[in-house]
Amino acid sequence: MARKNQDWQLQRGAKIGDEAAAEVAKIACALKSLAVFTTLVLEQDDCPEDLKAMVDEGLAAIDKLFIW
Repeated sequence: MARKNQDWQLQRGAKIGDEAAAEVAKIACALKSLAVFTTLVLEQDDCPEDLKAMVDEGLAAIDKLFIW
């Protein structure tokens, strides 16, 4: 099986093993996809503010570790 190119790289100074980084990146990609969906939902007036805060916090955490 051919190895897929990674679409991410670690932020400068981030230290994590390659295998663990690849698994965390899968989670991060899933969360980013969910964030895009949630952003669409957030545009509705009845979306709870705590959901927006949770999504923003998760995206900030991803950005601390990875460059996309």
